[in-house]
Amino acid sequence: MTLAIDEAMAGFDPVLPLAVAFSGGADSTALLLACAARWPGQVAAIHVHHGLQDAADAFEQQCTALCQRLGVPLVVQRVDARAAPGQSPEDAARIARYQCIEAAALAGIAELAIKSIALAQHADDQVETLLLALSRGAGVAGLASMPAHWRAAGLHWYRPLLQVPGAHVRDWLRARGQDWVEDPSNQNLQYTRNRIRAQLLPALEAAFPAFRDTFARSAAHAAQASELLQELAAQDLAQVGCPPRIAALQQLGRARQANVLRHWLRQVHHTTPSAAQLQALLLQLDACRTRGHQIHLKVGRGMVVRDGDGLRWYNP
Repeated sequence: MTLAIDEAMAGFDPVLPLAVAFSGGADSTALLLACAARWPGQVAAIHVHHGLQDAADAFEQQCTALCQRLGVPLVVQRVDARAAPGQSPEDAARIARYQCIEAAALAGIAELAIKSIALAQHADDQVETLLLALSRGAGVAGLASMPAHWRAAGLHWYRPLLQVPGAHVRDWLRARGQDWVEDPSNQNLQYTRNRIRAQLLPALEAAFPAFRDTFARSAAHAAQASELLQELAAQDLAQVGCPPRIAALQQLGRARQANVLRHWLRQVHHTTPSAAQLQALLLQLDACRTRGHQIHLKVGRGMVVRDGDGLRWYNP
C-alpha cells in the first residue's frame, strides 16, 4: 500500500543519531525536513559533490543554506565519480556516493556519533529498480530490488520512503513552500532509469493504476524467496564442504547445485558467475565421473578447476 510521507515517517524508528544522505533534490530534501523535525539535535546531513556537472556547486550551496536554516550539521564529501572503462556512469556515481556516505558517517559529524543512514529512494525508484532487474534477466535476489533496512559497516541503513510515490514527495514540499534543486541529468534519456521514468511509468500508471503496490508485493515475495535460497545454500555448503566436493555436489539436484555454487563463489570468493558460466560448470560437474576428467572454466573474475575430489576457485 502506498503511503503519504507523514504515514511513512510515523513508522520509521531508526537507531539515533541519524545522518540523511542529502543531494538537495526533492526526495532527500523532504526526508531531511521530516527527520530534522522529528529528532531535533539528533540528525546530520551528508552531501556528496560528484563534480560531474556544472550545477554541482549550486547543489552544494542549496544544501548548505537549508542545513543552516534547520540547524542541521552538514558534511560535504567531494569525490571523483567518473566511470572506469566498461563501467556505466550511473554505477560509478552510485558506488562512489555510497562509499563517501559510509566514510563520513563512520568518521562522525559534529558531535554526533552516527549510528544510522537514511536514504531517500521512494516507490517510483523501487519500480525502476525492479524493471531494470527484469530487463537484465535477474534472479530472485535482483528482483527483490531495494531493501527498506539492512546493516553494513556497523551502520543501520534505511529507506523510509519506499512506499511513498514520487509525486507525493513533491506535493508535500510544495505544501510547505520548500524548494529543491532539479538535477539536469534527470532529463537525459541516454540513462536507462530516466527512460523508464519518462516513458514506462506513465504507461504503467494508465494501464495498472495500482502498479506501485503490486510491484512492491512482487519484490517482497522475491526477497523472501532469496532469503530462503540463501539459508538452503548455507546448509548445502556445510554438507558438500568448502571448497565443495564433487561427489557430494552430484548428490544434489541441478537447481540446488547451482544455488550452492553461486553462494560459495559469492560468499567465499566475492565473485558472481554469469548464467552461462554457471551452466557450463554444472554441465562439467555432471560429466565429471572419472578421476581423469578435468575442469578448468572461467567463472566470475577467476577460474574454477578440479582439485583432487573437489573444486577450487582462483584468480589468475
